[in-house]
Amino acid sequence: MTGPDTFITWVTIVALGIGTFLIRFSFLGIIGNRQLPEWVLRHLRYTAVAVLPGLIAPMVLWPAATGGQPDAARLAATAVTLGVGILSRNVLLAILSGLAALYLVLFGLG
Repeated sequence: MTGPDTFITWVTIVALGIGTFLIRFSFLGIIGNRQLPEWVLRHLRYTAVAVLPGLIAPMVLWPAATGGQPDAARLAATAVTLGVGILSRNVLLAILSGLAALYLVLFGLG
């Protein structure tokens, strides 16, 4: 990179850094020492439940390992993980069961 490209890159990096700081400061610096209303706390409890499917769904439906094509092994592991998670209500057991199912199906399919 030379000339203006370098300048634009650094302006973008600094602007994104300032924006990220301000977003975090709005929660931690301004209202960090105050009690949040009950309705806000209720909504914040569902943050992980909303974020995790958004992170996991693309890896199941369009896995990079298969060139973006869904395959039986990942779909089976997802079903096992979901089933064990619902039945046992134990996150670690669900993750380990899904991991075992993925490798067993991959081994079984060759």
